Amino acid sequence: MNAPLVELRLKQIRLEAQGIVSYEFVSATDVPLPPFDAGAHIDLHLAHDRVRSYSLANAPSDTGRYLIAVQREAAGRGGSAWMHTKPRVGDVLHASLPANDFALVEDAALSIFIVGGIGITPVLAMLHRLGAVGRPRRLYYASRSAGETAFAEELLAMAGDANACCAANGLDAACEVEFCFGTSRVERLDIEAIVRAAPAESHLYCCGPARMIDAFIEACTSRPPHTVHFERFAAGSEAATDGGFDVLLQRCGERFTVAPGKTILDALLDHGIDVPYACTAGVCGTCRTTVLEGQPDHRDDFLSTEEKKANDSIMVCCSGSRSKTLVLDL
Repeated sequence: MNAPLVELRLKQIRLEAQGIVSYEFVSATDVPLPPFDAGAHIDLHLAHDRVRSYSLANAPSDTGRYLIAVQREAAGRGGSAWMHTKPRVGDVLHASLPANDFALVEDAALSIFIVGGIGITPVLAMLHRLGAVGRPRRLYYASRSAGETAFAEELLAMAGDANACCAANGLDAACEVEFCFGTSRVERLDIEAIVRAAPAESHLYCCGPARMIDAFIEACTSRPPHTVHFERFAAGSEAATDGGFDVLLQRCGERFTVAPGKTILDALLDHGIDVPYACTAGVCGTCRTTVLEGQPDHRDDFLSTEEKKANDSIMVCCSGSRSKTLVLDL
């Protein structure tokens, strides 16, 4: 059974930075938009059966709209190019209900965010939420240049308002923002130093390019796992496309071989099997499928280490099989 979709009307398109455009959606019907928590995303249904996941950037308390931002990717798979050229104000698009794989811990003594480029989108909503509940937060934002830094004015205004309020009322809910531009530095943002200096009770978040997240994970190895949070926009591993194994669909009884050069998702779609998917990179969790028999070759960045060891689910968009046959609950 297909999950329900939300009808969205595009209200505004805004250039936020060089190569980055934001899209403000409101309800296209009389039904209010479903609420969301900071860090959530929606799967937006585009033309040509494309589905793409986009983080919600506006404050969760801003219930009348969904705000996303899209960076134009020259080497992308067509979704960003379509978003940057085709949608017009007034268009109606469909989206999934908001889902959250990058949840915010609202009662942390201090929240520290390390972001790169378009990774600011879920973090912007988190910063708004922490401001609403009066919690201190600190942002390190790396981008190529000032002109390619989305939401910079909003972030500076947020920090200024928060710090002025703290000074006037003796509150401890400061908001610190530090930008790091590639055009004005020799070395990259020193993630290791930021993590090393973080108070023990703080929670750390990272969202950005794969290299940044890899460095963040490495720097956080000695910290309690429950204080370390990250979200990838691209997979850290190549998809499994060696093929040469069979997939058996338990419910319908169909069996077929995944050919070399194909993913399991490719094979499923080639055989007319309707499965949900969005990112096709193993980061969003939309295509998670139950494994009944066999050993998956996990290539995703969604499942936890424990979930991968259990071998009872697989992201069919990018993972393969270590066994000759993989039995799926489809």
